[in-house]
Amino acid sequence: MISRTIAAALLTTALLTGVASAQPAAANKDAAGATMHREGEWRASKLAGVNVYNEANEKIGDINDVILDKSGKASKVILGVGGFLGMGEHLVAVPLEKLKWVNEPARSAGTSTAPTNVDGNARTASDGTARTTTGTATTTAAARAGHNWYPDHAVYNATKDQLKAMPEFKY
Repeated sequence: MISRTIAAALLTTALLTGVASAQPAAANKDAAGATMHREGEWRASKLAGVNVYNEANEKIGDINDVILDKSGKASKVILGVGGFLGMGEHLVAVPLEKLKWVNEPARSAGTSTAPTNVDGNARTASDGTARTTTGTATTTAAARAGHNWYPDHAVYNATKDQLKAMPEFKY
């Protein structure tokens, strides 16, 4: 009789402990999702250096910075247009929602190495390998698996001359 009472008490304790531990897990469902990278999310630090093309597949610049509003949402990106090695580059601000993000490499005639970040670090896939493109195929396993921390490039509907004619963005 005593062993049944002890067994019942242990079973009740185990069940209550399970229910109690399930409640915080359910309550923290959204918080748990914030601890992992999800499809369609990119690191802003990796967006710097991403090439921007127009609808005619001509490179018109690259992303220099991402500007956040007071609520923390990305509102615009700063594009660098023209120049050489950062000298003489014309900076313009364009609304983030006007960019179309593309995960596949841009169509090109030759083989090219992926762009270099503004901070001088080589653009790399999430597995640490350098991103390179040949035509429309990506040569890293991470890109094929879709584990990049940033898109391959962006598309903005303007020409390089139209961007150069825009007012320069000043920090």
